[in-house]
Amino acid sequence: MTQIGTTYAQGLYALAKEENLTGSILEELTALKQSFEQEPAFLQLLSAPNLPKQERTDILDKSFRGKVQPYVLNFLKILTEKGYIRYFSDCCAAYRARYNEDHGILVVRAVSAVALSDRQKQQLSEKLQTMTGKTVELDCKINPAVLGGIRLDYDGKQVDGTVQNRLESMAKLLKNTVL
Repeated sequence: MTQIGTTYAQGLYALAKEENLTGSILEELTALKQSFEQEPAFLQLLSAPNLPKQERTDILDKSFRGKVQPYVLNFLKILTEKGYIRYFSDCCAAYRARYNEDHGILVVRAVSAVALSDRQKQQLSEKLQTMTGKTVELDCKINPAVLGGIRLDYDGKQVDGTVQNRLESMAKLLKNTVL
């Protein structure tokens, strides 16, 4: 996340919190982010310096008026007018981080060699909720390179119980052993 994304997201979040709209605005930002990822040319158009600011904001009006919260539309217009629309993805990430913090949500990435079953996901979520006291959103990824076990990434921490990590640890130990 960039400082610009964080600053603007915090402003939007503060407003959304005052108006009791944090959840609905998060949903709209998420949907817009996905749309913009599918159509990157739209963000390029909104960033085009040869197009007057008024035309760019008019494009936003025509595209989103009545379809998103007025606060979200105005947020997009501000980013466009300031030339910061390219930071929209960072704004979304910062907004989500603030939302998660306020609502006691912890996003945990679980990396394993094979897909976790629904039961394993549920047990892992429950254990992490008990350990952290937060609601856990589990983001499961598959990486055959880990060979087995699981690695958890959350709150800037990494708990690595993978076979790959254990093999690397053993290799370091053997390398540093003097015979």
